[in-house]
Amino acid sequence: MSVNYGSKRIVVGAHYGLRDWLMQRVTGALITLFTLLVLSQVLFSSGEISYDKWAGIFSNQFMKALTFSIFVALTWHVWVGVRDIWMDYVKPVGVRLLLQVFTLVWLVSCLGWAIQVLWRL
Repeated sequence: MSVNYGSKRIVVGAHYGLRDWLMQRVTGALITLFTLLVLSQVLFSSGEISYDKWAGIFSNQFMKALTFSIFVALTWHVWVGVRDIWMDYVKPVGVRLLLQVFTLVWLVSCLGWAIQVLWRL
């Protein structure tokens, strides 16, 4: 009989989720702060909300770098959440692997597209 407690316990799986739970909270907080920053720039500036105003907000190099980091945080946030859904609710390993690969390819593609849009401004 194997020992399943104490210091001889074999730790397997997804690191028991602490790192993922923490990353979800950190990336969620960053996304929220960024959203509040952009909303405050739009709401507290004078004039009509137009394409020129949006382009002006994101034309600054600092804002582009900040937005890029938020895009990466958003991609990581979505990956952890969707991966956990696949791990919890899809039992066949082959189907789960296929869904995870599809999700990863989709998210990287969306991140690439978002970066292209950001740096084209």
